[in-house]
Amino acid sequence: MATVEFSNVSKIYPGGVRAVNNISLAIHDREFVVLVGPSGCGKTTTLRMVAGLEEISEGTLAIDGRVINHVAPKDRDIAMVFQNYALYPHMTVYKNMAFSLQLRRRELKLTRRQIDERVRQAAGILGLSDYLNRKPKALSGGQRQRVAVGRAIVRNPKAFLFDEPLSNLDAKLRVETRAEIKKLHLRLNTTTIYVTHDQEEAMTLGDRVVVMKDGVVQQCARPLEVYERPVNQFVAGFVGTPPMNFFTGKIIDGKYFVFGNQRMALPPRLLQSLQGRSNGPIILGARPEALSLVPEGRFAGQENSISGTASVIEPLGDRMDVYFSSDEHSHLICRTDATHAMEIAPLSPLRVYLALDKCHLFDADSAGRNISLAVKG
Repeated sequence: MATVEFSNVSKIYPGGVRAVNNISLAIHDREFVVLVGPSGCGKTTTLRMVAGLEEISEGTLAIDGRVINHVAPKDRDIAMVFQNYALYPHMTVYKNMAFSLQLRRRELKLTRRQIDERVRQAAGILGLSDYLNRKPKALSGGQRQRVAVGRAIVRNPKAFLFDEPLSNLDAKLRVETRAEIKKLHLRLNTTTIYVTHDQEEAMTLGDRVVVMKDGVVQQCARPLEVYERPVNQFVAGFVGTPPMNFFTGKIIDGKYFVFGNQRMALPPRLLQSLQGRSNGPIILGARPEALSLVPEGRFAGQENSISGTASVIEPLGDRMDVYFSSDEHSHLICRTDATHAMEIAPLSPLRVYLALDKCHLFDADSAGRNISLAVKG
């Protein structure tokens, strides 16, 4: 088992391009940490620096207190699972899993019997015992991915590194394999760093989630904290499916949030976060589930509501997502239960109510800081 510590780590490519910019992060022993963010945010580069596949331009990276900046990949005692499986097509499942151990058998002081025991134990854990004599072309995508994971397990590494391992699988298999990876971590209890662009994977797998943008860590926290208490507008908009709705407006009379011709009375918690601020522009963020939807004509005129027109209805079983537009916004989303499914149709008028006690306030500048976090509750 191992701790992994980044201290002001940067990766600078020729031309001064900073793929990773000044990351400081401590990953605890036996912890499952997920790096998530849009394409080009630096998450895979960060993982590759841990693996030794990318040189570190600035800062230090340590595993179990040992600085590994200039340590060869084979001597870092880590195992990496790649997106494309990277299996040897001419080898059986058994040989694919055993290969790295056989290559270093004398160095690791392993007997052939010990290698065989490790391979068969890993195959048993992953449900591959019946496939040891098959070659990769005779396996499904999910089975190939399990072979790649098994090849990492047999090494008994200090840390596992996963680079978007599920992106080549279909939707159903991705969900199943995701659960298997989580169960595997609980069983092996090994430090794990996992990279994905899928925020749903990040939320379901990680003990902590690291959200990145432009090579910079935006927030590192437990999944529910990232979802419920995003530190800035980027995190709020990236984490969550469907994404958060944003309304740009200003504060009037010290208690009303106004955008366009809409006026909403802010609750005490949000008003408290505004104390001492000027009357400049401000952004209100509302998750789709903070909006409740009632057909036009019912409770008309009630405060803290928006009139709009439905555009797309997405039934999801017991709930549905309703995409709609208002005078000020062309793309808003409400997640509600399915009881209104028969009453709502595309182009029908709607009235949507905001639960403002569940909303956030963000600065309107490029940083987009969540100012409502200053007040607990």
